[in-house]
Amino acid sequence: MSIIEVRDLERRYARRDVHALRGVSFDVEAGQRFGIVGESGSGKSTLVRLLAALDKPTAGTVSFQGKRIDNLPERRLGFLRSELQIVFQDPMGSLDPRMRVLDIVSEPIGHREPDRVTELLAAVGLPADAAQRYPHQFSGGQRQRISIARALAPNPSVLIADEPVSALDVSVRGQILDLLGSLVDQFALTLVFVSHDLGVVRHVCDRVAVLRRGELVELGDVAQVYDAPQHEYTRELLKAAPNLRAELARLRGGDDA
Repeated sequence: MSIIEVRDLERRYARRDVHALRGVSFDVEAGQRFGIVGESGSGKSTLVRLLAALDKPTAGTVSFQGKRIDNLPERRLGFLRSELQIVFQDPMGSLDPRMRVLDIVSEPIGHREPDRVTELLAAVGLPADAAQRYPHQFSGGQRQRISIARALAPNPSVLIADEPVSALDVSVRGQILDLLGSLVDQFALTLVFVSHDLGVVRHVCDRVAVLRRGELVELGDVAQVYDAPQHEYTRELLKAAPNLRAELARLRGGDDA
């Protein structure tokens, strides 16, 4: 069953004369680990905003759990705001430095729940006393764990991870990728994982969509796309992708995360 359905999606920005997305269509099945890959300018960020109903398309439709969301006003999107959560690239930029972790993680719920926060911190590998500290007191990997805990707080069914490890070094990237994988299983999540790095997506996802200049140029199971890419752009991305698997094997177990 499809939890997200995208049909003929377009987004044009008239003032900048930019056609960010052109006729993009795909489905994300419930429980799937769906990767979206492309270089800077491919339309990934625009697509994430449309999937989360933070922007409206110029044409086409986005449906969530069988209900169109692209045409709904914000006041009718309450169900989506709890069901779909986003983890961003820069945890320091998305965490209020004036708030303690207890309040940061509780924020999506609307009220403090210390027991729930303790449970979520444990799920992402942080001690209970982290709740009383501030973001600047943590490493980059730990801050990303806090961001993930906050995203899990309202019990979403879909987690969008938007370049969640690109700002971290390789050893920490491996730990965060492993954490995301285990949390998807533990909380029965559907994962939409966005990255410019095909190596990372191969490590995390079971299906992948490749974007180039706003167009969907390849879509398929990860093994199919990686072992027999049909589009020249996908082949170029694969040649440029670092061997993440080898790096993770060498560096797994670093303690900065």
